[in-house]
Amino acid sequence: MSSATIKKIIPCKKKQLIEMVLDIEKYPEFVPWCILGQVYDRNESADLITFKGDLKVGKSILNETFSSHVSFYKEKDKIIVTNLDGPLKHLKNEWVFKEVNNATQLEFFIDFELKNPILNSIMKKSFELGLNKIAKSFEERAIKLYK
Repeated sequence: MSSATIKKIIPCKKKQLIEMVLDIEKYPEFVPWCILGQVYDRNESADLITFKGDLKVGKSILNETFSSHVSFYKEKDKIIVTNLDGPLKHLKNEWVFKEVNNATQLEFFIDFELKNPILNSIMKKSFELGLNKIAKSFEERAIKLYK
């Protein structure tokens, strides 16, 4: 398995950043290697938003679709993503948001494993580089939209 945690201060309001992260249909506009983002079965209650999300990632004909269950806990300002289907054997991904002055502290944790052992070993070697590139894309998007 590959896992990592990234902690960043993003210069925007917490609510804005949460809305941006939950809007996976817009990911193809700014997330590297993301071709398509779709949301299904969205439900909302006083403290919880849940939905199924599909992300198609890759390039051209070399792509895979990841299906995940997304839960946003409003009181805790936390998003938890778990794997439903696709090339992942395991996925746990957490986003925690804290307002700090006029910005947001974002803590992002990911732990995953691909079903294919060969691809999994290749992915481990480039995992940190890819993760940093994706984290930077979220930061740049937030600055573009909200600063």
